[in-house]
Amino acid sequence: MNKLWLGTALLTAVSLSLGACSQGTPEAGETPAPQAAETAAGSTESDDITEPTKLKLFVTGATFTDTEFKVQIKEQVEKRFKNVTIERITPPAGTTVQDFFSSGEEPDLIFGDGYHALKQLKVVEDLRPFIKKYNFDESRLKPHTYDYIKDFGENGEIYGIPYNSNQHILYYNKDVFDKFGVAYPSDEQMTWDQAFELGRQLTREEGGVQYIGIDTEGLGMLSRSYALPILDPKTGKSVLNSPQWLTVFQAAKTNFEIPGFLPKDETKYMWGRDVFMKDRTMAMRPAWLANMVGPLEELRQQGIESNWDIAPVPTFPDQLGKTREAQVHSITLSSLSKNKDAAFKVIKFLLSDEAQRVISRNGRVPAVINPELEKEYGADVGVLKGKKIENIFKYAPLKTHASHKYESSITKFVTEANLELARGADVNTVIRKTSETIDKEVEKLLKNE
Repeated sequence: MNKLWLGTALLTAVSLSLGACSQGTPEAGETPAPQAAETAAGSTESDDITEPTKLKLFVTGATFTDTEFKVQIKEQVEKRFKNVTIERITPPAGTTVQDFFSSGEEPDLIFGDGYHALKQLKVVEDLRPFIKKYNFDESRLKPHTYDYIKDFGENGEIYGIPYNSNQHILYYNKDVFDKFGVAYPSDEQMTWDQAFELGRQLTREEGGVQYIGIDTEGLGMLSRSYALPILDPKTGKSVLNSPQWLTVFQAAKTNFEIPGFLPKDETKYMWGRDVFMKDRTMAMRPAWLANMVGPLEELRQQGIESNWDIAPVPTFPDQLGKTREAQVHSITLSSLSKNKDAAFKVIKFLLSDEAQRVISRNGRVPAVINPELEKEYGADVGVLKGKKIENIFKYAPLKTHASHKYESSITKFVTEANLELARGADVNTVIRKTSETIDKEVEKLLKNE
């Protein structure tokens, strides 16, 4: 049964009570009128969908498997709204968001991220009128998720509703620690320097096999410990010369300089997920929940399991007590939809405790404030049974930084900077060269607008 927000429920109760006084009590077996939510204007709008409606959902900028869509959205929505069918549009691999919308597709709902591109294509809807019309309770949303979305509204527009908070943890392989007689990571948060020292003890070759102690995956991921932008959100200028970015560059170089860490392929600076999951020769990997939990569960179902657990993700000394910035997966209306009211009712339902409980039990951190839901995190995911789930929620995630519209276009230069560091280049030189390259690229992009 759909659980309505408390305020909506109270208004509904009053509405139904007044209706009963004027119309009498329904006969036994008679279906009561649909529940209604009172709007700020004093009118009422039903949360039900009475007409047969087909909705289409498009996913962009986020990992969301077909199984997750089926369990978390399709089955729930079609159970709650008997007149609704919802399908996922899956374009061919390699299709860009620009290609997708120029193909003539008209989704009703968009799941994921990438609001800069969606705004430029004019395919997202300002949700403020729908939030008001359907009395959606914004106060239930975790601030670090909702504030991130608000950053995209230049004049207060709300372009999406957070669906889940994708957070970072430290995955560690117990077998690698046991093999070399090293104690597991603490349940208390480490600094990056402490993590690197632990990694040094576990980066070694044994029996012709190279074991990797820790792979932070370089600048892009380490910068999330400070929630750093690459560009000033207002000016578009590189901010890599800041003290915090200097700390990040130095940390990345420290990881690369652990003896035995660098891959033999000189075009690479990291090892990647499969070395932890499939080869099982990596001791520690800081990563997103969504990046690892689903794939690890798929391997488990194939009979491939490893002996791993989770600890709080390390950070810099001045950030202890916080984790990295969270990645916000959200859901919004397409401006192309012909069923916007029905689609928003679906969004409202997907943010109910009922629906958010399902996503929590299936391995996604809810976007709503309700500690009871977090206690059920991963309960229906076999690979998470017996794991230290409490370490996911032990420290607060940072809000994802506000980004300039061209940030995604210049991240490649930061990626290239990793290789220079890995090959021994001086930190300050790499920062200077990368900043100059970025500024020139942004200038070129602005001229071509």
